[in-house]
Amino acid sequence: MVLCLNVILFLALHLLPGMKSSMVSLKNNGYDGIVIAINPSVPEDEKLIQNIKEMVTEASAYLFLATKRRVYFRNVSILIPLTWKSKSEYLKPKQESYDQADVIVAHPYLDYGDDPYTLQYGQCGEKGQYIHFTPNFLLSNNLLFYGSRGRVFVHEWAHLRWGVFDEYNEHHPFYISSKNTIEATRCSTHITGGKVVLKKCQEGSCITKPCRRDSQTGLYEAKCTFLPKKSQTARESIMFMPSFDSVTEFCTAETHNTEAPNLQNKMCNHRSTWDVIMTSDDFRTVSPMTGRNLPPQPIFSLIKSKQRVVCLVLDKSGSMNSEDRLFRMNQAAEIYLVQIIEKGSLAGMVTFESFATIENNLIEITDENASQRITANLPRVANGGTSICSGLKAGFQVITLSDQSISGSEIVLLTDGEDDTISSCFDEVTQSGAIIHTIALGPSAAKELETLSNMTGGHRFFAHKDINGLIDAFSRISSGSGCITQQAIQLESKALNITARKWIIGTVPVDSTIGNDTFFVVTWTIQKPEILLQDPKGKKYKTSDFREDELNIRSARLRIPGIAETGTWTYSLLNNHDSFQMLTVTVTTRARNPTTPPVIVTSHMSQNTAHYPSPMIVYARVSQGFLPVLGINVTAIIETEDGHQVTLELWDNGAGADIVKNDGIYSRYFTHYRGNGRYSLKVHAQARENMARLSLRRQNKALYIPGYIDNGKIILNPPRPEVKDDMAEAEVEDFSRITSGGSFTVSGAPPPGDNTRVFPPNKITDLEAKFKEDHIQLSWTAPGNVLDEGKAKSYIIRTSKYLLDLKEDFDNATLVNTSSLIPEEAGSIENFEFKQKLLKIENGTKLYIAIQAINEANLISEISNIVQATKLIPPQELSVPALGTKSSGIRLAILGLAVVLSIF
Repeated sequence: MVLCLNVILFLALHLLPGMKSSMVSLKNNGYDGIVIAINPSVPEDEKLIQNIKEMVTEASAYLFLATKRRVYFRNVSILIPLTWKSKSEYLKPKQESYDQADVIVAHPYLDYGDDPYTLQYGQCGEKGQYIHFTPNFLLSNNLLFYGSRGRVFVHEWAHLRWGVFDEYNEHHPFYISSKNTIEATRCSTHITGGKVVLKKCQEGSCITKPCRRDSQTGLYEAKCTFLPKKSQTARESIMFMPSFDSVTEFCTAETHNTEAPNLQNKMCNHRSTWDVIMTSDDFRTVSPMTGRNLPPQPIFSLIKSKQRVVCLVLDKSGSMNSEDRLFRMNQAAEIYLVQIIEKGSLAGMVTFESFATIENNLIEITDENASQRITANLPRVANGGTSICSGLKAGFQVITLSDQSISGSEIVLLTDGEDDTISSCFDEVTQSGAIIHTIALGPSAAKELETLSNMTGGHRFFAHKDINGLIDAFSRISSGSGCITQQAIQLESKALNITARKWIIGTVPVDSTIGNDTFFVVTWTIQKPEILLQDPKGKKYKTSDFREDELNIRSARLRIPGIAETGTWTYSLLNNHDSFQMLTVTVTTRARNPTTPPVIVTSHMSQNTAHYPSPMIVYARVSQGFLPVLGINVTAIIETEDGHQVTLELWDNGAGADIVKNDGIYSRYFTHYRGNGRYSLKVHAQARENMARLSLRRQNKALYIPGYIDNGKIILNPPRPEVKDDMAEAEVEDFSRITSGGSFTVSGAPPPGDNTRVFPPNKITDLEAKFKEDHIQLSWTAPGNVLDEGKAKSYIIRTSKYLLDLKEDFDNATLVNTSSLIPEEAGSIENFEFKQKLLKIENGTKLYIAIQAINEANLISEISNIVQATKLIPPQELSVPALGTKSSGIRLAILGLAVVLSIF
């Protein structure tokens, strides 16, 4: 038993750094536990399953060769949606779910195209969230310009599993090399090709013209495109163009192009993709397989999603009497059962103290009456000790008594007490296959709770004193089926300590994508307040319209009939009591219709555990139908065990903790440690004054190749849906969303009041440079005094004619006088202009520049991204007629047009 427990704890600890609970493991060179999930909206199609199998099988052999015989795909599960017909070969799920899948197959939103991509927003070497393939990509043979599906899968797997980045750059397709030649942004430079401007194509013919140099940048004009030669001999790189037969490797230290202005160089300090891969957890101990044979082909399991099964396991021990915990638990549990859990789910309830009691066997949640059959049994009295294992075992019994499988079912465990015997049922929990979500209420809840969540793939939450923390936690525990339009969305979660006889007023925007099943809930601590609610058209709801619960748990609820009106709702609350009391307002809703996905927000910390002084990053993703939502206010609230709150504004500016600007992922460093223990995360996203917009562009995706060169002729690939610059963004209505990011645990932190500075300014990652006459102009986003917060004390700027001088010997490079440069507040745009007096500026002069920041404690940031500024006056070019007129144009993919091309 001890050995088994040690294994469980080992596995649980190894799940902690992950941002999602992937089931993938690597053993004896083979990957097991890969989950590919099909979205419920995808029509049933046997060909889709067959093509997924073929893609993974091809990818496994390609991956094996690319990793020099180190890894392959061994066991893969394909998760079939509940909307498809059942078949005898479909197995029951264990802990597989759509929202935890490694690969999802789903339609794009707004027809933005079929680009395969990976949702990736960690730092270099950190795992991504998931790979997204569209059904069209997997079914159509007209999209092979990305490369074969198996090769594309390996490209995306490298993003997902090893945290490497693309080696192309669509925004900077060319750069000036250290040899003063214009090169295509690529890795390796052994990939050969040419450059041309592809103009509008019509009726099987295209107009092309030679690329001209831009007199300001020295590079080619904006629409100049690199076209690779069809016949290549280069073996690298998979992160640039895996579509060519010769490309079978990742760029190594010997072949890596350190000068290319791509995301791999920016994020990984110019390290090669193979170097990053080899230092990953997967490769630290794995050795190449011996022999010459290929590995066995992958084994596929077809798993059919099942009806959701949830059992609440609630603590009613004596400690729940303190601080109104029993009341608050009942308030939150009622909201969950009435407003949050999806219709059609099976729900039951267990309460426990020193022993457990089954309060309700599983009931199908069809309407509010079904929910009330469970809420009527919420505990009224708290007493006795705490036996968490008794509660869990009773929860398992509730599930089996209804002929349901424990495997894949969910337990929501809430407790405030310690329990020395909790580890005694770890083995049973692991073998059950259940998913356990844990809610720690107060600072004394058992420290082993998180182990239960970590080893079963469940969520973990911590709630302090006010009811909102509990409601936020319950609201986050939604179905993992992929049916976003069925899930509850939290619009408001506010706790207000109101003085006697005082009104407070608030507003909640309801946008046109939501409004179904909308609830306004008010709770109080002493006396019911007077309530006034007004919809956007002026209709008023009074206190008498809010139904007070029969359980006497100090809450009143109003369900808006039909679809809630779009616009701003206004609520007013009057504290009728003679003294202060805490009032809370919670608003939940669902999607207006199943065809239009609502804006959703998900959030988490970069790790589930932190050991001081390791900084953590707060992430919040705001999206609508997979597309990023830009231009909104996103605020994170982090609360400690003693109730202290820290508020952080999250940024999507491509600086500091944020990797890519305008990708809908809002990030910020968290350094406000205040002792050890549990911390909770809550995020509020708001779109105001019509500033929000939907981006139609994606990052970390397979590269579309418009064509190639074959024997001097241009052969064009079929066009893909183009997103024009003026169509790249769509307007989004004003909205409000609340979500819990769960909890995380801190150790080794100093007590409150210890303000010792241990964090330097963050690394500057968006430095840009250009010549203006004989001066060099720089711009970057200001770092902070402590990572990305506050204001740095000063900057160090150094230059060199050689890239390696700055990369390997920064302190001895030429220093720039920055005495006139006063740092701005973190997040501000800095601009600085200087002239190198000792350097003769002439045509072809090239400088590399990097920067560091220093804070008040004289801690110095990492060296920034290294940029290049080139003084280049291109000679006047002779006028060359446009090539490929309509009368002698090329025919797509059949006839090419011979042109003179510059070969890289």
